[in-house]
Amino acid sequence: MVDVSQHNLVPEHTVLDHETVEDVLAEYDVRRTDLPKIQRRDAALPEDAEVGDVVKIVRDSRTTDEAVVYRLVVE
Repeated sequence: MVDVSQHNLVPEHTVLDHETVEDVLAEYDVRRTDLPKIQRRDAALPEDAEVGDVVKIVRDSRTTDEAVVYRLVVE
């Protein structure tokens, strides 16, 4: 079976630790539940991602070198 998360077109997905999540939420003045969602079964997620985790996704961007987005893992 192919590991989709390792494909070169899939952006980097990183599960954030609790302290980093709190910093991100404070920086953007949002609650965890205000973040866009990503389903746990998404093939691009790291294997250690669990429901309730926040994932940092770093994508290539035409206007900047990279675009960073955050997603809340849901069932």
